[in-house]
Amino acid sequence: MEQLVAGAEGRTAGHQALSRNAGIPLDLSLVEAIRVNRSAVERRIDALPGRRAVKGAAQAAWLLKAVTCIDLTTLNGDDTEARVRRLCAKAAQPVRPEILDALGMGARQIHTGAVCVYHRFVAAAVDALQGTGIPVAAVSTGFPAGLSPHSTKLAEIAASVADGAQEIDIVITREHVLTGNWQALYDEMRDFRAACGDAHVKAILATGDLKTLRNVARASMICMMAGADFIKTSTGKEGVNATLPVSLVMLRAIRDYHDLTGYRIGYKPAGGVSKAKDVLNYLALMKEELGNDWLTPDLFRVGASSLLADIERQLEHHVEGAYSAFNRHPIG
Repeated sequence: MEQLVAGAEGRTAGHQALSRNAGIPLDLSLVEAIRVNRSAVERRIDALPGRRAVKGAAQAAWLLKAVTCIDLTTLNGDDTEARVRRLCAKAAQPVRPEILDALGMGARQIHTGAVCVYHRFVAAAVDALQGTGIPVAAVSTGFPAGLSPHSTKLAEIAASVADGAQEIDIVITREHVLTGNWQALYDEMRDFRAACGDAHVKAILATGDLKTLRNVARASMICMMAGADFIKTSTGKEGVNATLPVSLVMLRAIRDYHDLTGYRIGYKPAGGVSKAKDVLNYLALMKEELGNDWLTPDLFRVGASSLLADIERQLEHHVEGAYSAFNRHPIG
């Protein structure tokens, strides 16, 4: 368990060794050549559960790893500063100490990968997380629809960075993908990357709105070419959010970009990942497609809220042999 959860204490030691994606010039011939075989994708995903089943102590270790990769998120219209501060407290101590002690992990500084909020709450979250090593991620650029004026989007990014956000989750203009205007998507993403400065940028593709897996693959490649540090499936507000087939397509794009440039790009499924069994499938897919190097908070995040409660509940079951009520595992 110790080995699998290694790197859970704040940013991993390897974080400093990662070369940040500088982007490359837009190569339209490469983009237009991208194709996706949907039936092959579906066969690969259908085979996943039988290929990678974990039980007992191994499952507990995988779930603790998942905790360290969660972007603990609240993006509701009725959010308050008090709710955000409670969420930050949970992010700093996501699993009850007695459960960690029973798992032999009580001495480890286990916390979530980040806390993700609207700009309105960035300063409060930064204050609440002082000394924890947990970064604040802010959703920006007209989240969730991404239809604000471009100048407003850049101003939003600048404001969140000024308030202390270390990560910015931007949303692309879906129209650029749906109309095949790859130059516009590339230019937009380059501007977002520049506005973020030292803050890392996660490009939300809103895959449920992009209609085809080929569009997902092409948008993924464009955003990486333009300098995205992460590519992310969804805002969580679309009709269809993270799915395993979409994830496979995005992970293959990440692998192709790494082969092309040497840059390691992170991946974040978001929306609909609410059960422990779901996140285990995503971890298995990451391991099989990209390898252990990507199983760290620097390169894998899960955008979630209720997921953490289910993980803690499963860990308690592993320790005590019985399930408890969800209200024993508050999030915020």
